[in-house]
Amino acid sequence: MMYAHIHDFAVSRQMEQTVQALSFARKMHSGQYRKSGEEYIIHPLTMACHALSLGMADDTLISTILLHDVCEDCGVSPQELPVSQEVRYGVELMTFTVLEGETKDAAKRRYYDRLGENKTAAVTKLFDRCHNVSTMAGTFSKEKMKAYIEETREYVLPLLCRTRERYPESAEVLFSIHYHITSVIDAAEQILISDE
Repeated sequence: MMYAHIHDFAVSRQMEQTVQALSFARKMHSGQYRKSGEEYIIHPLTMACHALSLGMADDTLISTILLHDVCEDCGVSPQELPVSQEVRYGVELMTFTVLEGETKDAAKRRYYDRLGENKTAAVTKLFDRCHNVSTMAGTFSKEKMKAYIEETREYVLPLLCRTRERYPESAEVLFSIHYHITSVIDAAEQILISDE
């Protein structure tokens, strides 16, 4: 249903890259599942529908959202993606890597700093985190939830604030994302505390 909605929306608005990205993402993620047991493609489809529902009908952004995990999870290089160089770059920025001799913490700092320099990648990351925190209950261990919430507070929320300052035209959408993320992690923290 989400696939058809995005496809029809993209065709009606001549978002050619989104149409290409949609079928490519489905093909690449075929046979992959999230920890919840649902097909992996549900994750980028949900993100894309969320973006569209908030009025972000930008071909570059929706294509980047649909393809954001393809390089990291499917062994595809950015240059193999059937989209523009701009989308490829956004997906490359979304792909987390640890360089030789680099600690994971240093890699995270570098990753989030680079994301902040590109609006498409930053907004994609924010939609990604929005969906991930919404689905962590019941699939993450308590320890993983704590670490994920900590990373969200340390890196993702500051990225959101920097993005809002840098791109004030997207302030309303970013407010909605901020509200969603903080509501979920605040509630999750309270549950974790009460379970201790």
